[in-house]
Amino acid sequence: MSILSKHLPAIHVEHHKYTADSPTEKMPAPDKVYISMAQHIGAPCQPKVVVGDLVKVGQVIGDSEAFVSAPIHSSVSGKVTAIDKALSSAGVWDLTVTIETDKKQEVMEELAPPQITDKDSFIKAVRNSGLVGLGGAAFPTHVKFNPKNLNEVDTFIINGAECEPYLTADYRNMMENSELLVNGLKNTLKYLKIKRGIIGVETNKPRAIDKLRTMVMDTPEIEVMELKAVYPQGGERVLIYETTGREIPIGKLPADIGAIVSNISSMVALGTYIETGMPLIAKKVTVAGNAIQTPRNVEALIGTQVSQLIQFCGGYKGEPKKIIMGGPMMGLAIYSDGMTVNKNTSGILAFDEDSATVPKETACINCGRCVRACPMHLMPTWLAKACKANDVEALQKLNVNLCMECGCCSYVCPAKKQLSFTHKLGKRLVVEGGKK
Repeated sequence: MSILSKHLPAIHVEHHKYTADSPTEKMPAPDKVYISMAQHIGAPCQPKVVVGDLVKVGQVIGDSEAFVSAPIHSSVSGKVTAIDKALSSAGVWDLTVTIETDKKQEVMEELAPPQITDKDSFIKAVRNSGLVGLGGAAFPTHVKFNPKNLNEVDTFIINGAECEPYLTADYRNMMENSELLVNGLKNTLKYLKIKRGIIGVETNKPRAIDKLRTMVMDTPEIEVMELKAVYPQGGERVLIYETTGREIPIGKLPADIGAIVSNISSMVALGTYIETGMPLIAKKVTVAGNAIQTPRNVEALIGTQVSQLIQFCGGYKGEPKKIIMGGPMMGLAIYSDGMTVNKNTSGILAFDEDSATVPKETACINCGRCVRACPMHLMPTWLAKACKANDVEALQKLNVNLCMECGCCSYVCPAKKQLSFTHKLGKRLVVEGGKK
């Protein structure tokens, strides 16, 4: 059963990419960092340090023997002062290592570029880098790069769409770290023995398209492909369809149809690790929104508090009504700016009351706009009714788990129904129903 038609639904959203031409500014190490042991999908890490330990930049401070997991490294040099549970942006209690920074940023002596000779050593290097999907999902990259049917994968796709409004950190990586990006891709194709590489970039980023095409001019196996500047172009299923014409059947993964997808920033991080041996300890973050004094792109150390990041950008213009971690369509509203930058933090957006106030819902007029806008061809209103009725069987029949929570249905709804959020609750009902 296919889930995409030959005419892919999409919506046009206001881009608000006004930080696109703002070069990334590196933020100094804060006095303390608070590093979560749960920064990826899968098993959380267990601390490999204790209170009182002295640590250095790049040192492993958390790891797990679970297959679906990734090590976590110290982003600073300093002293471990606490290991406690802290409430995360997802609303769960995560074990967190607090490190008081000595401001010396001394790098671990053993840190060196990895020795890569074949697929196994490449996959090992990817794991040792601590890399996870930096586009938002935070799936451990070494697992994604090593499917059981790797020999059937013929296309590796780099997601450079960055279709979420406001966010421009990936674009800055394309402009500032294109060599690392391309080198990371070349190594991936080489060691995974994948024949074709595609870098998909939306047409509203012409400078990045030109620059990347120049970079791969002598590499015929890599193509820079222009994509329509529509939302949600960066969704994995959508991106695969738009670049290859392939559809992912229900219940299948990209590798099952011969493709693997990775994010622009993930590939830059991989290129950095292969060249320098420096694991994932920092993240490019777009700080924007009309409640921010000076919107900009910032490279912040993992574990930096959101409040410090915003202060680096001049602070608030006034009292913010809402702060979002990620983009406005799929990001999470956080309850406090005491939350911290994690591996997959792509943006911090702060809005005033006028922009953040959620419109009052009115009665559904059965216009069908949500159905026409859904890239997965779901029935959003039917899903919402099933959710409100706690009808797990109906939610499963309506394929609620295919919803990627892109927010298209909510965005186009004239009744201002929070359909996407309701679908998230529906997924939870299905999970809980399966445990009974």
